[in-house]
Amino acid sequence: MSKTNRSQTVVPKERKHLRTATPKKVDNQPSTSELSGQASAQRTLALITDSLETSKAVDIVPLDIQGKSALADYMVVASGTSHRHVNAVADHLLRSLKADGQGTSRVEGLSNADWVLIDAGDVIIHIFRPEVREFYQLEKIWSEDIETVH
Repeated sequence: MSKTNRSQTVVPKERKHLRTATPKKVDNQPSTSELSGQASAQRTLALITDSLETSKAVDIVPLDIQGKSALADYMVVASGTSHRHVNAVADHLLRSLKADGQGTSRVEGLSNADWVLIDAGDVIIHIFRPEVREFYQLEKIWSEDIETVH
């Protein structure tokens, strides 16, 4: 039987330092996580107005409320022609927001469908029946140039 010499030291081979590859930017467009708050709000606003137009909402009015409210950057006021239409427009919009990765938006008034409020973070959406919209006149209130104290 042969004996193995266990006292031999194994010297590791010298390691070469490998340079790590850095990914090259394909284009100069920022990723969705790099979008600024303003760009994100504008992108959400565009998605919302497209969804409202697709579902045949009436009198779509986007309002820039930056500086007027800390709640959101934009407000969109739109109408449906009936209870059923208001409900369908709101449902279509919620599905569009969720499909775009906006998460679950907060919703009020969907069961009555007179006035549905959807909070999509940077954009607040009001969908009314025409009579209710005429009564509350939200776009008139928010479009006035009044400085508010936060």
